[in-house]
Amino acid sequence: MVSQDLLEILRCPNCVREKEGLLTLVKDSWLVCQDCERKYPIVDDIPVMLIDEGDKWAGTAVEELPVPPPAPK
Repeated sequence: MVSQDLLEILRCPNCVREKEGLLTLVKDSWLVCQDCERKYPIVDDIPVMLIDEGDKWAGTAVEELPVPPPAPK
C-alpha cells in the first residue's frame, strides 16, 4: 500500500506544470488524475508515474481498471 504521505505529494506528471494534477487513489491499485483522467498503476506498492503509462489507461473507465494492474512493459 502506498503511504498517505506519498499520496499527498504525488502529482500527475502531465498536468503539474499547468494545473494542480491532483491524484485520487482508486481500488488501492491506481492513481487517477483529477484534471486529465490519466490512470497510473501501482505495481508492487510503487506508483508508475510515467506519462506514457498514464496514456495507456486514459480511455479506460475507472470501474474497468484491472486489479492488480499489469506490470509495465
